[in-house]
Amino acid sequence: DHVHVHFANRAAHTAVSLKEISGIPFSVTAHGQDFMKDLGSDDLLREICAAAEFVAAETDYSRDLLCQRCPDSAAKIHRVYNGIDVERFPAPALATMNHVPRIISIGRLVEFKGFEHVIDACAELARRGFDFSCDIIGDGPLRDRLRLKVDSLNLSSRVNLLGSLSQGAVLEKLQTADIFALASVTDAEGASDVFPTVIVEAMASVRPVISTRLAGIPELVIDGETGLLVSPADTAALTEALQKLLCDRELRVRYGCAGRARIEQHFRIEHTVAPLLKLFEQGCSRRPVGDVHASHSEAATEVAYLIDRWPDNDLPLLERELEQMKQHHVPIIPFVCELDSRQRFTHAMEEIAPSLEFLPDAMVIEAEWRANSGLAQSLEEDRAQQRDRAPSAIFLRQARFALVLRRLLRDKKVSHVHATSSRALVCTLMLKNLLNVTVSATIERRPPLPRTWIEVALPQCAGGRVHDRKLLEAEHRSFVLDKTGRFHLTSHTKFWRQWAELLVGWSCRGQESKACAERAKQVE
Repeated sequence: DHVHVHFANRAAHTAVSLKEISGIPFSVTAHGQDFMKDLGSDDLLREICAAAEFVAAETDYSRDLLCQRCPDSAAKIHRVYNGIDVERFPAPALATMNHVPRIISIGRLVEFKGFEHVIDACAELARRGFDFSCDIIGDGPLRDRLRLKVDSLNLSSRVNLLGSLSQGAVLEKLQTADIFALASVTDAEGASDVFPTVIVEAMASVRPVISTRLAGIPELVIDGETGLLVSPADTAALTEALQKLLCDRELRVRYGCAGRARIEQHFRIEHTVAPLLKLFEQGCSRRPVGDVHASHSEAATEVAYLIDRWPDNDLPLLERELEQMKQHHVPIIPFVCELDSRQRFTHAMEEIAPSLEFLPDAMVIEAEWRANSGLAQSLEEDRAQQRDRAPSAIFLRQARFALVLRRLLRDKKVSHVHATSSRALVCTLMLKNLLNVTVSATIERRPPLPRTWIEVALPQCAGGRVHDRKLLEAEHRSFVLDKTGRFHLTSHTKFWRQWAELLVGWSCRGQESKACAERAKQVE
């Protein structure tokens, strides 16, 4: 019913053509480089803005620039800040235990990130006799040039070019640093940072920020309150700012705390998604939700494997299981609720990754939750009536997943949902009520849910696997003992074939379609 495009570039122009052909309306989130440089045509930009239902700009700076270039569309250009999930950034200690202060700078190694100015400032600080270290995280076309610069200035013992790191490793480095610096400039082609997410993350990590008065950065960093701002390409001023914070531990702590407070007040994703949602409600036609309890059609025979987090160390054989179900022709669609990018991917994970369906990012999930407040309230009321309840934090997270999944599963014609863990079972039981599907579950060896909740939840399932023999009581006779923890059984064809037969049987329960009969034959 509606297309929303991130970046006002050729993708947005495609949305214009799509609207002309099909009549489907669209909207755009413009960031900065997309329309300032990448699009390459103000005439095309004006065409995009004129055709869009609304245009969201990520900063006041971007909005004003768009309004200047597209004055006829100014009334429908709105500033909508990008937010972050603050819960991903637990506040570390206010001050580090570093004997030698650590400066950190993060970004792609390109000209407009200003790393050369950071290195020059470090050289001057070293000349003045200050003791410090500086980590530069990122990779890019300037890596060799920056390495030569570090060596030529005799800074190899102080300035470390660490290359690309995982998100988890970056966060760890950020939270153990004393000062975050990003010396953004405008490059020779006119490109620059507009609203660097890494600054938001640094402030959320309670770190003082030194950056430049460029584009939307002053909308993030309040000079003299959450950090220090200098003019772009002013290495002398950058040096003085770094020296000021290196010499004043209390000031670093004060700026860091103020930065965290600013993020929590203005840039939490729960806050920033609200104006975007309002724009959708005002300007977009919405697809009718319909009866969420509607039954599936005869053709609905797909099995959804619900994976709470992936990769997951508590599910070491999940990839093997998915491969076995594929070999036994079980129509599985694996849904991953949250990708854990901190984990290293094994070869088996890389092989299975293309077959996984990933839920959208946190902003979209939160928007879905807010857009369906009545249904969200109903889920919360259902929980309130339960004697044995899932912990509140787990419930709220899984309830948000359920509201997104209910549409995805309906579109995929899913008739059965299998929870691969106790956390996923919380979501799965909600989907059972929302979609009228059958459900099953695998309960891991050390589930984070209370045993009393699990004992109440299992009878609501068609069956499943458990590691705890005590759960295999008469009322749970449709459950089997999970043997996948024993290596010699993980490759045993009989075990996987029996499990495949169970899944197909549950997915076809109450149905007599040709598709079900065919599935059963294929498994046999």
